[in-house]
Amino acid sequence: MTIIVLASCGLLVSLVQTMVVPLLPLFPQLLSVSPSTASWLITATLVAGAVSAPVLGRLGDMYGKRRMLLVALGLVGAGSLLGAVSPGIELLLVGRVLQGASFGVIALGMSLIRDVLPPERVGTGVGLMSSSLGFGAAIGLPVTGVVAQFADWRWLFAGAAVVAVFQILLVRRLVPESGLQTGGRFDAVGAVGISGTLVCLLLAVSKGNDWGWTSPPVLGLLGATVLLALVTGRYQLRVASPLVDLRVSARPAVLLTNLASVLVGFAMFAGFVLATQILQAPTSTGYGFGLSLVTSGLVLLPMGGAMVVFSTASAQLSRVRGPRTTLVLGTVLLGLGNLAFALMPGTLGMLILVTTVTAVGAALAYSAIPLLIMRAVPEAETAAANSLNTLARQLGTSSCTAVVAAVTTAFMIDGGVFPAGTAYTISFLAAGVAGLLAALLVALTPAPAISDTHPTDAAGAPAAAA
Repeated sequence: MTIIVLASCGLLVSLVQTMVVPLLPLFPQLLSVSPSTASWLITATLVAGAVSAPVLGRLGDMYGKRRMLLVALGLVGAGSLLGAVSPGIELLLVGRVLQGASFGVIALGMSLIRDVLPPERVGTGVGLMSSSLGFGAAIGLPVTGVVAQFADWRWLFAGAAVVAVFQILLVRRLVPESGLQTGGRFDAVGAVGISGTLVCLLLAVSKGNDWGWTSPPVLGLLGATVLLALVTGRYQLRVASPLVDLRVSARPAVLLTNLASVLVGFAMFAGFVLATQILQAPTSTGYGFGLSLVTSGLVLLPMGGAMVVFSTASAQLSRVRGPRTTLVLGTVLLGLGNLAFALMPGTLGMLILVTTVTAVGAALAYSAIPLLIMRAVPEAETAAANSLNTLARQLGTSSCTAVVAAVTTAFMIDGGVFPAGTAYTISFLAAGVAGLLAALLVALTPAPAISDTHPTDAAGAPAAAA
């Protein structure tokens, strides 16, 4: 029941993150705002998640992961309710900011799985929770399409609020609290520094196309990112109980896995987003299939089903061959699937096949990454480490969005209405290369030393072996 309840939290996270994506072209008219203003509905959640994830993760390690999971679900529910009743863009943006707490839900849930389940069940639990993200994204598109077509968009936010309340009740009743809590003093200064660094970086990446990559705001944000990273990093190395233990994060097993996660996020997001656009593009473009939003979402349901099936298989493979082997296989499939996408499949059956291969790769990769991270860090730091890894994947998806936007803007047809097929080919080639580079990084990643995975006491010293 613990696995089922925590995995259902992944469905809520997927719903929150994808509910506004199909509606972005409609929001300028619905809310009487410009397209650039409407795009903040995506950016606000991303930036808020960058702030909340490491903070909630560290607080979870210190004072209880279940407690912080309830806090995160409460913030998501409040943001969803606010979005449902908002009369305009202002309150809706506030609601999306509160929904950014969903970024911390996954890391806290996976860390709880490690703490409260027997070791032989951890892989299955992590795999199922990872698959819920992909399956939620797959079913979220047709659900969003149906609601947008036959009802008011606010019902999407109302539904998310109801789901959040339901999950709070389930977590309180069925999920035990972790017995591993470090206590100590919260690093508020480090939280401000790390949050500022991530906000500047993600704002620059997500708004670079709108503002111009060489514009003063973007260059200023990138410069602030470097400065804040240096100052905060120096402080984190000196403080007794840092928000992020940079010495642990710098271990090759952790650092290279996080770098590979950025590439995995890039490769995964290309297939998820661009496949929908290709299905909905008119046949006159030479590559589109002219399907409605609802139909295109239904066509992609096999992708979600494949993620559920192979996330479970991923746990078995990781148990037998190790999570690094699983991650290498997943990233190779991600790379090959995107390269096949670059050939622009001419039939609907071939496109479904390619999306399914990509989904299998994403399922294997997303299930194995948390296992690698949890093997490479002390038990007392799993929530914080998983939070940073979640942000690494989100940085990959944000970078993918920026690259795709830049490429599709450069190659347009029909008077600038639709991207040319060349734009999709270039985007999928970039995603394919990202997937194969991730496979290379993972293959070069050394296994964590046995001592690396020992729990630490409150002072940070390795605990004595039993």
